[in-house]
Amino acid sequence: MASFDQELDASGLNCPLPILRAKKSLSAMASGQVLHIIATDPGAVKDFEAFAKQTGNQLMESREEGGKFHFMMKKA
Repeated sequence: MASFDQELDASGLNCPLPILRAKKSLSAMASGQVLHIIATDPGAVKDFEAFAKQTGNQLMESREEGGKFHFMMKKA
């Protein structure tokens, strides 16, 4: 797994909370920093893809492991 600057555990949260929390975390981060998000909502996969397109942040990684979804997002 790639290195990251901050981690957000959004396990147990349903749409749109993981995105809202990620947005808040990213807003406090510097450009180029990486946020690792952990979510359990299967809808988060499409949500984060759309979020990346809308915001210009780069979705570097999106994978599922043991029922949890892991996303690596680099701040634009």
